[in-house]
Amino acid sequence: MASSTQKPSSSSTSVRKYEFEVFLSFRGEDTRYNFTDHLFVNLHGMGIKTFRDDQLERGEEIKSELLRTIEESRISVVVFSKNYAHSKWCLDELAKIMECREEMEQIVFPVFYHVDPCDVRKQTGSFGEAFSIHEKNVDAKKVQRWRDSLTEASDLSGFHVNDGYESKHIKEIINQIFKRSMNSKLLHINDDIVGMDFRLKEIKSLLSSDLNDIHVVGIYGIGGIGKTTIAKIVYNEIQYQFTGASFLQDVRGTFNKGCQLQLQQQLLYDTVGNDEKFSNINKGINIIKDRLGSKKVLIVIDDVDRLQQLESVAGSPKWFGPGSTIIITTRDQHLLVKYGVTVPYKAIELHYEEALQLFSQHAFKQNVPKEDYVDLSNCMVQYAQGLPLALKVLGSSLQGMTIDEWKSASDKLKKNPMKEINDVLRISFDGLDPSQKEVFLDIACFFKGECKDFVSRILDGCNLFATCNIRVLHDRCLVTILDNVIQMHDLIQEMGWAIVREECPGEPCKWSRLWDVDDIYDAFSKQEVQIKCLNIYLNVYNRFFSG
Repeated sequence: MASSTQKPSSSSTSVRKYEFEVFLSFRGEDTRYNFTDHLFVNLHGMGIKTFRDDQLERGEEIKSELLRTIEESRISVVVFSKNYAHSKWCLDELAKIMECREEMEQIVFPVFYHVDPCDVRKQTGSFGEAFSIHEKNVDAKKVQRWRDSLTEASDLSGFHVNDGYESKHIKEIINQIFKRSMNSKLLHINDDIVGMDFRLKEIKSLLSSDLNDIHVVGIYGIGGIGKTTIAKIVYNEIQYQFTGASFLQDVRGTFNKGCQLQLQQQLLYDTVGNDEKFSNINKGINIIKDRLGSKKVLIVIDDVDRLQQLESVAGSPKWFGPGSTIIITTRDQHLLVKYGVTVPYKAIELHYEEALQLFSQHAFKQNVPKEDYVDLSNCMVQYAQGLPLALKVLGSSLQGMTIDEWKSASDKLKKNPMKEINDVLRISFDGLDPSQKEVFLDIACFFKGECKDFVSRILDGCNLFATCNIRVLHDRCLVTILDNVIQMHDLIQEMGWAIVREECPGEPCKWSRLWDVDDIYDAFSKQEVQIKCLNIYLNVYNRFFSG
């Protein structure tokens, strides 16, 4: 591409309605049946709505309808060829295009087709010959406007097609057009992204196999780990490679509201511009298979917790054309297995340095802690254990507080986890059946860090189907098994404790489980008669948990 810069886009551009994505300006006798035709066909094949003027006979004055079409286009591609400047019609088109760039921030790509950009800029060579004619029979002000437009256009970032395969040049042009065209459709991502470059590289490497393969990637992990953020970044990064793209966010929530049809309709509108309304899921499935069966599409299905949700919008990868990619985010690893995902990706916690940076951005609006708050910040980062949600919520809640207030907040967290964090984590717990909930709470209160076989024997003795239920907890990222030892993220464990405390706030003697020594003492010291029970309880506790 030739060097220089486009005018930066503003927020107003993204809400403007366009009739066409691309307007092609070209000299018919030079490129109509070769380069411009190939470019038009390829743009159309990529799903980019493109206008070209197929009128062979042109008069002296450009038609008002054509001027309006230029205004209604997001991007203009100007193909400068040997005889381009000999056409007053082409020069009027160009002047209007540059006017729209200035006043409406239209994106303009010049293509120098077997001409020297310097000849366009300075109106020399064949462009100079054309202007020597125009200056004799065209108004001087109009000629100067044409000259200014050529000079301005030639200074923009564009493409020089002089040698090599035209197909290669066309591919490069289309990729750039697609990227700029899709900028208005990019998903919003907060500026506080930390540690995502490596994760993006990992996922892109998983997609680097045969380009005709249909890729299905499953991103899984605990709530608040950043699955949706990772999916958004990947979506923004690769969507230009597809003929259509759709990001279906919060599928679980949409299903719970009974809005399944809305998801199908969004998928069709995003990918092929189809706004057809239909009244049942089965009809929507048939339309999706019919319209997308031969198209290379990118689909992100975010926050899924049931197979039924996937089946309504992407029942099988075979619904979509070669080269398509489906990305699924979920808390349930086993759901990905049931769907047949061959490329699972576990979203992991941030490394310590990344976590400290993210926390500091929210607590101090900078990348490192303030000098007097270093130790307290380290304590908070250790508490969050690399969970992005917790780092953001904690940092924001502490912003502007004094050191004493920080210390008080730290002490409070030991007994009262933050609701905003707990509410997100608890979604996974609420999706468990009764026996799975019992096993989860037992592990959170008693068995974290214990041997899986040992825990299974105790839970099986309570008819809690340990082997099956522990596997479910593992699949839903509520526990991990490392070297046959059950582990659990500290914040998930605290969420379990909070659930037990909510059974009867402030009255440990009525809780279903007791694990903290102070709570145990409080529960059994209410009545003298319960001392004997306390001794029995402590004996059992020592037998199982004191080594």
